[in-house]
Amino acid sequence: MSKTQAAKGSLWATVKAVAWSFLGVRKNSGFQDDIAQLKPYHIIAVGLVGGILLVLSLIAVVNWIVVK
Repeated sequence: MSKTQAAKGSLWATVKAVAWSFLGVRKNSGFQDDIAQLKPYHIIAVGLVGGILLVLSLIAVVNWIVVK
């Protein structure tokens, strides 16, 4: 397996794409690259995990602030 094949659809690339999506800031060329390289079910899985982590971290911050 070559380096380009290993990088194609990698977990790190998927996490970066989902993080950019959460921020809402992404160049069109980067978006097109993501579409060409990443598998939709990987994006969905990482997005769900990221969303759950975001909600849990917000709950933790609110509880931490309320306790103080």
